Amino acid sequence: VQLQASGGGLVQAGGSLRLSCVASRRTFSNNGVGWFRQAPGKEREFVAGISWNGASTTYPDSVKGRFTISRDRAKNTVYLQMSSLEPEDTAVYYCAASRTSASTTVFSQYNRWGQGTQVTVSS
Repeated sequence: VQLQASGGGLVQAGGSLRLSCVASRRTFSNNGVGWFRQAPGKEREFVAGISWNGASTTYPDSVKGRFTISRDRAKNTVYLQMSSLEPEDTAVYYCAASRTSASTTVFSQYNRWGQGTQVTVSS
């Protein structure tokens, strides 16, 4: 596993969590990084992306205004701050490094994946 995602857990609706993604074997400081999630029986869904320098971020409408992606290049870490969580946010969350330096929603652009961290939001 090249990327390590952590920070998941059980939280009540309306609560917050911060996920972290660290590159363990090879840095991703020059790559775009994305967060995805997959709920049982559903396809993997893009939830946030950030460019190599943090200048550009991308979110789908479903999480815009509630989720914030950021990165600390010195720590080789990307974060996903999630607020106002809803039961519909329950899923396994994955981080991934892109082949490019851009923030991208294109699934095929991501070639390095973490193992996922479970987020459960109770109503």
